[in-house]
Amino acid sequence: MYLTRLKMTAVLMSVLLLSSCALMTKPPREVTIKTVPIKIKITQPVLPRKIDLKEPKWYVVSEKNLDEFLVSIEKESSTLVFFAMSPGDYELMAYNLQEIKRYVKELKQVVVYYKKVTTIEEEENGTKEQHTEKP
Repeated sequence: MYLTRLKMTAVLMSVLLLSSCALMTKPPREVTIKTVPIKIKITQPVLPRKIDLKEPKWYVVSEKNLDEFLVSIEKESSTLVFFAMSPGDYELMAYNLQEIKRYVKELKQVVVYYKKVTTIEEEENGTKEQHTEKP
């Protein structure tokens, strides 16, 4: 009998201990999540300096003016070197240069767009002022 009471007490204590946390719990509190935009200063990179291209001299040499060309080149420089290009290859080179020019223009538009987008605008006294951080 004593053993039965001891078992009952042990079972009762176990049930009370295991369920006591569940009996005394508070309802979970409500959590609110707020998303707040944070203004950050984005450093704008310095644009590279403009390119400084040198203009090469181009000579169009054919069978008719070859002798005159050789004499004038010998007067200008001491060495005689030829770089030859067919008319079709010249057209390809002109096309490639136009593609490079187009690509640089489009890339510049992208840089200007992102510079405009990342510039911080603040309204003070009814006027808009643009602040950019200079490195």
